[in-house]
Amino acid sequence: MVRHFGVFRFKDSVTEEQIVHCFKTMKEMVGQIPGLLDMEHGPYSSPEGMNDGFTHGFIMTFDSPASRDAYLPHPVHEHAKDVVVPNLERVVVFDFEV
Repeated sequence: MVRHFGVFRFKDSVTEEQIVHCFKTMKEMVGQIPGLLDMEHGPYSSPEGMNDGFTHGFIMTFDSPASRDAYLPHPVHEHAKDVVVPNLERVVVFDFEV
């Protein structure tokens, strides 16, 4: 399996409704992209203060590295990027195998 996770800092002008729409669009990829098993997300909620300005995060689980690789250029993923990326100030994405 592969965990694909990321953290976002949304632009100051982005509303809560837009943030909800972004994550709804991302969550809808589950079931449309083969091998994408799950997607979870939420706002930063730790008292540590180690978020470096990032406000939200997500974790996706893929059944294999091959499924993750097929997801990257998939049209459903490209659509999600078209919805999400224009709203972002910063983003970091990181993958690891489990």
